[in-house]
Amino acid sequence: MIRGCFLSTKCSSTRQWARHNSSFPVHRFAELARRPASRHQIYQSLSTDPYVNLSIEHFLLENAPADSSILFLYINKPCVVIGRNQNPWLETGLHALYNDRRADSPENDDAVFVRRRSGGGAVFHDEGNLNYSVISPRTSFTRDKHAEMMVRALHRIGAVNTSVNDRHDIVITPPEDLDQRGSNEPPFRKVSGSAFKLTRHRALHHGTCLLDSPNIHDLGKFLRSPARGYIKAKGVDSVRSPVGNVSSVLADSFFSMQAVMDNVVEEFAALYNVNSDAVRRARRAHATEPEIFAGDSWVSGTVGDVQGDQEPDIGKGVAELRSLEWKYTQTPQFTFSTYPTEEDPRERPPLPSSLPPSTRAFLRLKYGAIIESNISVSSNASVASDQATRVHELLNGQKLHEMSIERWTDVLRQGLGPNDGVDDAQELSNYLSGLLGGH
Repeated sequence: MIRGCFLSTKCSSTRQWARHNSSFPVHRFAELARRPASRHQIYQSLSTDPYVNLSIEHFLLENAPADSSILFLYINKPCVVIGRNQNPWLETGLHALYNDRRADSPENDDAVFVRRRSGGGAVFHDEGNLNYSVISPRTSFTRDKHAEMMVRALHRIGAVNTSVNDRHDIVITPPEDLDQRGSNEPPFRKVSGSAFKLTRHRALHHGTCLLDSPNIHDLGKFLRSPARGYIKAKGVDSVRSPVGNVSSVLADSFFSMQAVMDNVVEEFAALYNVNSDAVRRARRAHATEPEIFAGDSWVSGTVGDVQGDQEPDIGKGVAELRSLEWKYTQTPQFTFSTYPTEEDPRERPPLPSSLPPSTRAFLRLKYGAIIESNISVSSNASVASDQATRVHELLNGQKLHEMSIERWTDVLRQGLGPNDGVDDAQELSNYLSGLLGGH
């Protein structure tokens, strides 16, 4: 039945008419997402590219109607995602991640490093982790609202021990017969963390949900930096908590990611009084290609890489997130030091035995570039001062993410000067590269 014209404020016989609950070509996604009448929108992504999914999400935040409520569900390939104001040298194990700092580094299946546009802490994504994003009017937003929506969806699949804690995280309390905690561990496992981005009229809440991660016991190598004991940083530190999979406490051994997604859609629809046709179209789990449906007041369907290719604003967002400038030079000011300083008096781990005991290495960085340094190996104060001056002349302004182990070695050999047989420059280069992810 003809219900009216979609993409026009005035109807005429010459304008395009659309049937209620119509299918649309995928290139109409942006047009429909922006449509003033699209008050409810539900999307599942077919892409596992974190840059694409975060850019689709950002496009919806920036372009959807101010009074709309949107659910976006996606699953990413293995990646570490840090908050906008975090430090990758502090929050990630860069050596465990795909080396994006080398132009000649071949694409592989290693986990990638991503800096998102919202705040919050560092998280690990993989195919067993569901990412949910809700974009809503700021006037009706609360920080627990959508985490509680997720908990209701988890209860539907039998994860009745899940709840929202005072940090807006979703935690699960294992049954006693499955509880393998140590005596000093808290009585819960974190299964979902949240991050938020607020604009003048809109609120974005996106979160993770560890449903069935195959990497659950290996997260440390991705999220634990060997330089943590040496860095003092501005910005946001991650709060570390023991984590677990939702699937570990389910009585039914069969676990369906799509069943969880369907239940999240149902709970979102109930929360925002979404048209049942939108829900039905959103649950087309068999869809393997992007498809978009729309009714008078809603849009629903699957999206993916094609949106990054076809929509200029999304493609621009993907390029920005992939750029090394965004990933690394957005880092707030920080210091790295192998010895206690007045501003960071913590004791440091002992130096490797291959280095002289007098070795000192200090760096101050702003926007990922070295602005101050003090690196020397000599036990003679005058010689050490000369070494530090020469090294700083070579390091000043260098971007840390561009410092390869070869570059470190070249700088230190020039700056430290000749030695008595032991290649201190090479040993110190190996040491600094090991801590700072040199490539």
